[in-house]
Amino acid sequence: MKKIPMNVTNRLEIEGIQGFFVKTVTRFGTSAKVDCPKEFIGRTVYLVIL
Repeated sequence: MKKIPMNVTNRLEIEGIQGFFVKTVTRFGTSAKVDCPKEFIGRTVYLVIL
């Protein structure tokens, strides 16, 4: 699997967003999934919709 680089920061400013979700990364489910390395399973993430 290709390693995805992660930008580490404590502040993020984005203009023109349509919305966002706050979810926990899980292995399986009935919803749409976003590519995410398995090392982040169980972590809380923000998915920003542009």
